[in-house]
Amino acid sequence: MQEGTSTLPLNTSRGLIQDGDTVLLRLPNGDVRSIKLEKDSTVNLGRVGSFNASDLFNHTYGLTYDISGKKLEVIPPRSIQEVEDTEATNELINDGEFVQPLTSEEIETLKKSGVPASEIIKRQIEQHANYSLKTEYSKEKYKKRKEAKYSKTFTTIEPTLFNVCEYWFKKDQSRLRDIRCDTLSQMLHLASVRPGGRYIVVDDASGILVAGVLDRLSGDGRVISICDVESSPAYPVLTQLNLKKEALSTVLSSLNWATADEEYIPMLAASGTSREVKSERQKVRASKRKAAGDSLVSVREELFDGEFDGLLVASEYDPLSIVEKLSPYLAGSASIVVQSPNIQVLADLQSQMRQIPHYLAPAVTEVWLRRYQVLPGRTHPFMNMSGSGGFLLHAIKM
Repeated sequence: MQEGTSTLPLNTSRGLIQDGDTVLLRLPNGDVRSIKLEKDSTVNLGRVGSFNASDLFNHTYGLTYDISGKKLEVIPPRSIQEVEDTEATNELINDGEFVQPLTSEEIETLKKSGVPASEIIKRQIEQHANYSLKTEYSKEKYKKRKEAKYSKTFTTIEPTLFNVCEYWFKKDQSRLRDIRCDTLSQMLHLASVRPGGRYIVVDDASGILVAGVLDRLSGDGRVISICDVESSPAYPVLTQLNLKKEALSTVLSSLNWATADEEYIPMLAASGTSREVKSERQKVRASKRKAAGDSLVSVREELFDGEFDGLLVASEYDPLSIVEKLSPYLAGSASIVVQSPNIQVLADLQSQMRQIPHYLAPAVTEVWLRRYQVLPGRTHPFMNMSGSGGFLLHAIKM
């Protein structure tokens, strides 16, 4: 095993929800929320309701719960059944007020009186004048619309790398620099990220790229992140993966662009002082400064010793300057992968790298994904999908 690697598991939850974990919750309308669970705290989901966070501890992910008052009841999963053909038709069906005698005032009265959502939906169906004329498919869609409106349920989603990337991409894809799940998988594949590997990462995409590399390493390997802040970068994506700090600290280290320069002279804490340190607080602060200084020197030496297995870049800065600065620390035949939301940036980079002998076969590709709905008798592409997951450049260092 190479020096600096770790075999400590990064995530030890073993598929169970624990105190202090961040969990993704899917609401009836399809929205996903990220919630940090802490003992004796209350989780408020707005219209859906609220519950005690402790009620989810030691439960597996993927269960659906109904909020009854402030207590949670597990809803058994529904099996997927083949929808039978029907003679019903949707032609000339008007779902206006005259076909639904149950008014919004009556519905509000039922909700306030504590009538469950399933009963409200049942009454709406019973009083719907044209419900029997709908096809089986249309009936199911009608039920789902009503469930999204009145149901007080939620489903827990395990914060895996895929699910977290999906969550952030739907929430604000610009913060991920358009790195979609398939884009991230292609970057990890092109860079040959694997357990035991050593990688340099430049991540201006909220930490999704660092998270992807760490997930592939599974606690065995090394990552040095280059950033533009003086302290350790705050990657919001990492906080949602529930990684253990003691294991993470042995795998991931960071340097800013100044400290990653070989000409930079770090200001180390003096081993002794001209006057005696009197208070315990001063001793603790001096000890922390010395530890931070020693750690910085160690990470710099590790970077400058080189022989890293790959360089992955998702940054707003000029990609050629980044590649030229960090590629000397790569081993022979190491992969270089650069992502950008704009193809022209990578086209220019490709043209420039072709003029430099020690970059082999720089190639630009566009990442493309098409999602399908897969249901019995209803398999087809989704009509609305994201236009692009960005563009990738891959090259090999000679």
